Amino acid sequence: MSNPTTAVPVRGKRPPTVAAASRNTSRPPRNRAREWATRAPLMPALIFLIVVTQLPFVATLVISLFDWNSFRPDNREFAGLENYTTVASDPALRESILTTVLLTATVVIISVVLGLALALLLDRKFRGRGLVRTMLIAPFLLVPVASALLWKHALYNPEYGLFNGVLNWLGGPQPEWLSDMPLMAVEASLIWQWTPFMMLILLAGLQSRPLDMIEAARLDGAGNWQIFRFLTLPHLRRYLELGTLLGSIYIVQNFDAVFTLTRGGLDTANLPYTIYETFYNAHEYGLASAAGVLVVIGTIIIATFALRVVSSLFREEASRA
Repeated sequence: MSNPTTAVPVRGKRPPTVAAASRNTSRPPRNRAREWATRAPLMPALIFLIVVTQLPFVATLVISLFDWNSFRPDNREFAGLENYTTVASDPALRESILTTVLLTATVVIISVVLGLALALLLDRKFRGRGLVRTMLIAPFLLVPVASALLWKHALYNPEYGLFNGVLNWLGGPQPEWLSDMPLMAVEASLIWQWTPFMMLILLAGLQSRPLDMIEAARLDGAGNWQIFRFLTLPHLRRYLELGTLLGSIYIVQNFDAVFTLTRGGLDTANLPYTIYETFYNAHEYGLASAAGVLVVIGTIIIATFALRVVSSLFREEASRA
């Protein structure tokens, strides 16, 4: 007598394997209504983001294709890529691009170096470290215009500024800071404001170091310089890249310091200020929009590298965990 519990295969069909059965049972059916229900609360924020950021950029892109001067509103004509050609060939715009590169490179490099030194200082334990950290972070928390006004009137003013007051007390010269060294004056104010930002990023990197490797290196006789050069600095490479890229993104777009301190005079006009001059003073909407699109494209390129560095940092942290 045959066993009633034995499965009899049907002719022409293979019985399902255990792997196939488990694969079919382990994948639950998709519930699209539930998926949309979880995404629905994010839709207002997404729509707001598109309206606030993407639609103005599309409008700027469209305006950049027209020869449009507000003094001649009826003579608006389609110019194609002519505005971009003018931007690339205009000597003033080319000079502003060079000023932007020089300003950004100087501020980022010095801010990273000073931020690393301050981060190494705050990584040590000493009395009053919390107060010192708060005071060092304070410049980054100031509104950019307020920071520029502070440097312009409280520090750079030739009559009652702090710098000339100290030099007068020491018997030194009384320079006109914004006239004698305008670009350096702008760079100093930006370095003062952005060094705390670099310090915070690098301090986070220092506090994520593997302490067991440092202790092992000390037991092997390594000195402080050897530990910094062969252990700390390679560990901070990603954090240095992240600080450099994020600082470059923000400083390339800086407008407040140049506008407040020098009004773009004495070869301090960077690209954002030149766009402002083209738009509001020359009323060349097409040219200003074309220059703005180029700035956005350059910022997107830098931001892409920054996002890659951030994702690599997250992957490293996940692998350690």
